[in-house]
Amino acid sequence: MSDERPLEESEEVADAVEDDTAISEFETGGGPDDDSPVFREPGWEPRTGAEQPWDPEDLAEAEGKDPTPHNIARAKAELDEDGPAAIDRTVP
Repeated sequence: MSDERPLEESEEVADAVEDDTAISEFETGGGPDDDSPVFREPGWEPRTGAEQPWDPEDLAEAEGKDPTPHNIARAKAELDEDGPAAIDRTVP
């Protein structure tokens, strides 16, 4: 059994709280990660698969389904109802 204290109780953390020094365990590479989102300019839109024309057959196959008449009809209804959002849900 280890008698190590949690990092929050270490002297390094106490020093950092008192005089704002960096702690290597808390540092990141500075790039985007789950805690540091990427901020975009207003009006920026990602490029998606929905920027090209899609047939119902294409959507059915992208969803991993055989292009049977039933699956094609369902994909057509999905495209008619949701438009490009139907593709964005399937093809990121």
